[in-house]
Formats: sequence, C-alpha cells, structure tokens
Amino acid sequence: MINPLSLSVNGVPYTAAIEPHRTLLSVLREEFGITGPKEGCDDSECGACMVLIDGEPTNACCYLALQAEDREITTIEGISDSPVGSRIQARMLEDGGIQCGFCTPGIVVMATALLSSNPNPNEEEIRNALAGNLCRCTGYQKIVAAVSKAAGDLE
Repeated sequence: MINPLSLSVNGVPYTAAIEPHRTLLSVLREEFGITGPKEGCDDSECGACMVLIDGEPTNACCYLALQAEDREITTIEGISDSPVGSRIQARMLEDGGIQCGFCTPGIVVMATALLSSNPNPNEEEIRNALAGNLCRCTGYQKIVAAVSKAAGDLE
C-alpha cells in the first residue's frame, strides 16, 4: 500500500508516495536527496540521524515518515542558515570539535535545539543534551567546549 506524504523540510514543501513502513531518514535521503542526517545505527542509539520536527530533536531513523505528515522538519542543511546553528558549526571547526565528521550533523542539530531552549547551559546540561550522540573520535571535550563557547558568543 502506497500512501501520500506532504511535509516541509528546511522550509521547502515536499511530497512523495511511500510505503507505510518507511522511516523519515530513508525518505529524506532516498526520496528527497537530503543527506545531512546520517544512517548510523537504525536504532536511535547514535544520534547521527538527528533532525528537528517542529523544533523538537528526533531520531529520524526510528520515526515513521508518515508521522511527519504536515510537520516542519529541520535538518543540518536548514540549521546552517540560523544564527545559533551557524555559530555552533563555526565553533566546532574553530575549536577542533570535528574529527571524522560523521556524528557532526546530529551533534550540531542537538546543540542547536539545546541553545534554542537554554541559551546559557552549563557543562552538565550540554553533556546531558548530547548524551544521545555518539562520537568515536573526539572524546567529547572539544565538542562540549565548542557548544559552550557558541553559547557565550550568542549572548
């Protein structure tokens, strides 16, 4: 059974005809060509697929695409246009918060959600917010520092 899907991704309307079992991640990547959210675990464990759905962080790998009907999806591609997201990205580069880069889109999405709701988080709040994002390369110290500095830059 094929179902129609209409949603907005980064402010652009999209439509597709999809099977009910398809995840939002697979539709974003395979139907719409939006490849910023990464496929890492398919189990909501790594955070590489993190997107914002109506402003709320969500793992796109375990979210059915049909649940996103008429919702606003923001991916890393859309976050880079926001003052908060662009500042976090700049700090990640400047402060060495990026190694291989695979986890970076999910971390930037999550950090953007954090700073949008809590513009002045302490280290523990940053670490808690990023707890669902696995990074195998950095050890998190520079990521946490970059998010903290980005928060300071935005004050």
